[in-house]
Amino acid sequence: MRSTPRIAAAVAALALAAACGSTEPTGTAAPAPGVSGFTPPKIEALASLGAGEGQVNLVAWAGYVEDGSTDPKVDWVSEFESSTGCQVNTKTAGTSDEMVNLMKTGEYDAVSASGDASLRLIAAGTVAPVNTSLIPNYADVFSGLKDKPWNSVGGVSYGVPHGRGANLLMWRTDKVSPAPDSWGVVFDPASPYKGSVTAYDSPIYIADAAVYLMATKPELGIKNPYALDDKQFTAAVDLLKQQRGIIGEYWSDYTKEIQAFKAGDTVVGTTWQVIANLALADKAPVEVTLPKEGATGWSDTWMVAAAAKNPNCAYKWLDWIISPKANAQVAEWFGEAPSNAKSCAETADPKHCDTFHATDEDYFSKVYYWTTPIPQCLDGRTDVTCKDYAEWTRAWTEIKG
Repeated sequence: MRSTPRIAAAVAALALAAACGSTEPTGTAAPAPGVSGFTPPKIEALASLGAGEGQVNLVAWAGYVEDGSTDPKVDWVSEFESSTGCQVNTKTAGTSDEMVNLMKTGEYDAVSASGDASLRLIAAGTVAPVNTSLIPNYADVFSGLKDKPWNSVGGVSYGVPHGRGANLLMWRTDKVSPAPDSWGVVFDPASPYKGSVTAYDSPIYIADAAVYLMATKPELGIKNPYALDDKQFTAAVDLLKQQRGIIGEYWSDYTKEIQAFKAGDTVVGTTWQVIANLALADKAPVEVTLPKEGATGWSDTWMVAAAAKNPNCAYKWLDWIISPKANAQVAEWFGEAPSNAKSCAETADPKHCDTFHATDEDYFSKVYYWTTPIPQCLDGRTDVTCKDYAEWTRAWTEIKG
């Protein structure tokens, strides 16, 4: 387990990344190729790889592009620069909205977009399709991360997967009994833990309520927690307004969540595996589980700007960041499962991939990765209009009061 200072910036970046009947999950979200009415601008992918231009300008989350300046032992940029001749210039973004706006300036070549930004970038023509045949390491990316709704449209890839993780349920083992296996423990209005429940502070958290409703109210017909028509959306929002009565505090700062669990002010709520690891290292008596209804999660995508001034270096970077060694380094530093299957043999901690379920596709089949909600329903329905992210943002403000 790495010390807190080494991953502080990385986990903080995650906290900003979401600028969010049967009790068996139905699996990951329906693929984007079935989405009717969403036709991205026609942009051609790079046809062939040429000589590097000498530099590449990146927009990235903190912890994704480390050159030794944060920690001398953490550096996967210097070797890339020396081997390719491409100098890496990085702009660290604080939110997905900032990331989108930076990419629209045309000053950057590539971006590590989260699922609540990627479709916006695709729809606006800000990023181009990616020719994966020019990225050799793409062949070793876990199949469970390829051709997904947040990184492809119409069977066309728009980037390479960086890593992944699930949003888990965490509880104090000395305060919560029996051990929960359902999200019901954080949604029950009669919860014995009223005032000590926490939830993630982001509009994307509406999807967590939708995942729970998929399992507990099948009559709503929710198939994808990011594709909610008016009735489904209202049900999710109402559930969260009800939950507001038992919430002690919403969290976005990982350090505050750890301290709340350690002090016993919070006893149950949403978290990430890396936060649980830190809490345990800080002697907090906690456990985590992926509940039986399934869970939301994330998988960020490296995408290339449609107007990239340094496309060859951008492609070289995409191939490098998902290469076995570099991808292992960033996954350990950031605290997530790597995207390259060969990275598990390269991690400093031999148990890293087990801890983060990197090779467990059954585990990740229960994870609904963050995807930008758009009016064209991502579950393929064409007879209704779904709520877009702007409406999710307005609703979240109303939910919190």
